[in-house]
Amino acid sequence: MVTQQYGIGRETSDIDFLTIVAQSPEDDVEALAGLGSKLYRKYRLYMQHAGVATPPADYEKRLTRMFPAAAWKRLQLLALDATDLALSKLERNAERDREDFLRLARAGYIDRQVLKDRYYKELRPYLLSRISWHDKTLELWLEMAWPTA
Repeated sequence: MVTQQYGIGRETSDIDFLTIVAQSPEDDVEALAGLGSKLYRKYRLYMQHAGVATPPADYEKRLTRMFPAAAWKRLQLLALDATDLALSKLERNAERDREDFLRLARAGYIDRQVLKDRYYKELRPYLLSRISWHDKTLELWLEMAWPTA
């Protein structure tokens, strides 16, 4: 999503999703738009469920529409705002997650104080374990993106 929504990041052909609101049993997104689907064969783009992602509590209020010019009648894709996207990657903390975060921060999509505030108010209270590990990961990310702050 970093590439499709924000125009930065590593080359990717998938759009990760957190949840899907299906209208009928035929709305199996991974069957319709997953790897190997007609969509993938035609556009080289597919959708994949994000297995390890914990977004902040109020992320739904900040979602924005992806591809607003698309004339889709029965599909609407909504993207996490950059700060929520970064926080959803904090738990996994893989190298590509850190790289995505740094690209978003360096491009000016993430404000340091908003990131910290949202972590402590909307993510940390809902973590079930390894709280100190998450705190340290956040501090590492802050130092990576804003070393002189």
